[in-house]
Amino acid sequence: MKNKTGLLLLILFILSHSSFTQQSNKLAPEVTAVEAKLAFRDIPYLKEVFIDAAPIDRKDGIPVGKLGIDGGNKDMILTLAQEVSDKKHSPYDSFLIVHKDTLLFESYYRRGRVNLPHYNSSKAYLSMAIGRAIQLGYLTMADLDKPVISFLKKLDPTKFVKGVEKITLHQALTLQSGLRIDSEKIKEWNKNPEQMKGQKQVQKYLEHSSPITADSQSFKYQTPDTQLMMQVLDAIVPGTAKGFIKNELLTKIDITNYRWDDDVSGLPKVMYGVYITSRDMLKWGMLVKNKGRWKGEQLIPEAYIAKATNRIVYIKDESEDSFASKNGTNTGYGYFWWQIDMKVGNKNYFCTSATGGGGPYIMFIEELDLIVVATGHGGDVKPYQLTAERILPAFIN
Repeated sequence: MKNKTGLLLLILFILSHSSFTQQSNKLAPEVTAVEAKLAFRDIPYLKEVFIDAAPIDRKDGIPVGKLGIDGGNKDMILTLAQEVSDKKHSPYDSFLIVHKDTLLFESYYRRGRVNLPHYNSSKAYLSMAIGRAIQLGYLTMADLDKPVISFLKKLDPTKFVKGVEKITLHQALTLQSGLRIDSEKIKEWNKNPEQMKGQKQVQKYLEHSSPITADSQSFKYQTPDTQLMMQVLDAIVPGTAKGFIKNELLTKIDITNYRWDDDVSGLPKVMYGVYITSRDMLKWGMLVKNKGRWKGEQLIPEAYIAKATNRIVYIKDESEDSFASKNGTNTGYGYFWWQIDMKVGNKNYFCTSATGGGGPYIMFIEELDLIVVATGHGGDVKPYQLTAERILPAFIN
């Protein structure tokens, strides 16, 4: 009797453990048609978290496999997932892991849904669109060192502040334009959209900034630099920036379920305003990992990917812009992409990432052939340390 009781308890344990670790027989949670019309902040929380160590093939261009069999330490990742579920870490909406171009782990919490576009900052996506324009011949790599104003033909240079001609595409892409504008002024201008339509937005910035100097052309995390680059993209490509991004980039990497709002200028928002699913966020990481290639087609020049995703600007660890922690150091910035060295034991692993908007992260660690996507809301999601401490060790042999 005692042996039968022990066996029964063992079976129950295995079954309960299996229901947590393996949900391949269940479908990932989706928003309903009614919920899909709601603002993201109104999406109800999941009643039950979804954690899958063997994601299903959704025919979305992402190969799938099994955690532990195709890579990674299954127990380590599932233990972390349970802790996230138990609210022992920052509040996440999703965690996904791709190893060697194969999706091995997929999880959703709170407002996470497999088919729900999550809000993102689109700076890194704009960077990739600039790269796509170079691939198609609308720009060259050499053009990155030319003045922004040389591409914008609807401006009145007689009203510019001193030094505007010093702002190159390279400097705008690295948030080093030197523009210094009172944010309250911008808020006031935005209340009258007509004066900010099209290139009028840039005209305002270049008229009312403090003079551009060598000292001011230092790293500053701000929206105007990103808007300069969206204006340049809109000016150089056929049609509109929005149409170009859709047809030449999003469609190319099989992203159709998204939303990208306009800002006051009528162009796509850059710092905020884009909504993309967690699985589709993985595709951006895979595009970078494969040096600009997707399904055999070179969408973005390899040379541009290398420059965009590596350190151009070095940010001091003590700076408020740094991501440094006990498990990371050497924060850097490329073309709207962040970099950090993740520390595991006595070794550093270089990570390039797309992040912003208060919750979405795409992290690529080349040495481990690993892409991690994390989303959340509420501004408390900072997964670098968690990734360094708990995810990287699961993929280090």
